[in-house]
Amino acid sequence: MVVPELKAWRAARPHVVRVARSVRPQLVRAVEAVKPPLVRAAGAVKPLVTQPSTVQFTAGAATLGLVVAATVVTAAGPWDSTGQRTAERDWAASQGRAGGADHGHVSGTSGKAPAPAPSAASVLTGLGGSVGAGPSPTEKALADVLGPLLDNAALGTERTAAVVDLATGKRLYGKGAGDALSPASTTKIATAVAALTAAGADHRIATRTVLEPDSEKVVLVGGGDPTLTARKDAEGNASLRTLADETARALKDRKTDEVTLSYDTSLYEGPDVHPIGLDNTNVARVTALMADEGRLDDTSSGTAKRTEQPAADAAKKFADLLKDRGIKTADPVPAEATDRAKALATVKSPPLSALVERMLTNSDNDIAEALARQTAVAAGEPASFKGGGTAIRKQLKKLGLPLKGAEFADGSGLDRADKLTADLLTALLAKAADPAHPELRPALTGLPVAGFTGTLSGRYAGQPGTGLVRAKTGTLTGVHTLAGTVVDTDGHLLAFAFLTASDPPTEPTATQKGLDALASTLATCGCK
Repeated sequence: MVVPELKAWRAARPHVVRVARSVRPQLVRAVEAVKPPLVRAAGAVKPLVTQPSTVQFTAGAATLGLVVAATVVTAAGPWDSTGQRTAERDWAASQGRAGGADHGHVSGTSGKAPAPAPSAASVLTGLGGSVGAGPSPTEKALADVLGPLLDNAALGTERTAAVVDLATGKRLYGKGAGDALSPASTTKIATAVAALTAAGADHRIATRTVLEPDSEKVVLVGGGDPTLTARKDAEGNASLRTLADETARALKDRKTDEVTLSYDTSLYEGPDVHPIGLDNTNVARVTALMADEGRLDDTSSGTAKRTEQPAADAAKKFADLLKDRGIKTADPVPAEATDRAKALATVKSPPLSALVERMLTNSDNDIAEALARQTAVAAGEPASFKGGGTAIRKQLKKLGLPLKGAEFADGSGLDRADKLTADLLTALLAKAADPAHPELRPALTGLPVAGFTGTLSGRYAGQPGTGLVRAKTGTLTGVHTLAGTVVDTDGHLLAFAFLTASDPPTEPTATQKGLDALASTLATCGCK
């Protein structure tokens, strides 16, 4: 079966390719000019939480008036009637103050930005052609171009690779594709697929307050939402302030203005400290209750110093918010809510689809570990590091994916005990592209765009894969991986996975450039 978006691509590709070839020099010059406003817009609008993953190359190209933008978002839908991806509406709204056709209000976006957005040029209608219907790249041709690049000493002492045609599911190329290596953060692709399978793309994580019967004891119950925020502008996330508003209102309706406050983190089990330890800035304690990922600054992604007591700190912030709303309470203490407690108020996270996209684009370790535990809860496993790994394997087995040699020690890939194969990574991407599994599509739409978004925003400078490669990065000392999708010059949508390891470690920048060259080669190679 052919991915629906690929059908549209096949119709558009001949015309887009001609435009691309004519405007590539201008595009290269435009990239650096467009990138700063794109980055600012991404930080201001947070499209990851409200609409499909990220500001992509389409947004920049629409600003430049180039229909070649369609090449970037193949299989990333949905499209509106003009050919603009709905993910770009947030970005356009933050830049322009006048609207165009087919761009209505975007649910969940901040009211600070106008809803209308400039219309993109139509690229998917009225265009003939059947590119992509011909033969796929051949194994020999791929070996001829990828082999020398994989032999690059900068990639280290171990390297494996796989390339798959997503329209057919056929593996086109493999080098040690069944050998398991440490995948680093490409583990998050497996976590994404497992979470979406177990809990569903529309699942939202609840944080709630309850009142114990015949008492004035309120319990703040953590549900494991890693995006719960105490900041004034919730930006589409569940708000601790909203929860305080609704809880205070419910208490005042009961003629209560003074309570004791407890907080319940019992949903999660086992150690809350990641095996890499507390002396790092990559992940907070993994707990069922936290606000703003326990960050001690105003960042929302990347590394940051974390509080040593994220649950207690979140509860203390909630207590202060209640006091501001006229509800007196002492400092909160830990305690489990009973089954007899009555509901007071609830706030819910964005849907799992949005959390998956944000996790993949920003390589967010806190979201990854939370999603592993949500998978465990949905699968009936203990919500712990071990239980999360067991649940991920269970869900992937249900999908019939190749798990030989795979090990899941966490959800983020920070643990070197994780092991994945290039075969499994490409199979995960193929499953996410399968029309029979639309619930898995966020595992594709959340992938960073080369040269523009997330962990690929600072890579691919001057390389032909800029704006065309969508891929998840993975980086640990001595470990570098890249797995994602690309459309080749003949319109074939390909999945790829490249894993490398080296002891002693290679120079990181050189290794990453070597991986980027591999993906860029797939974008420019017909390989017949």
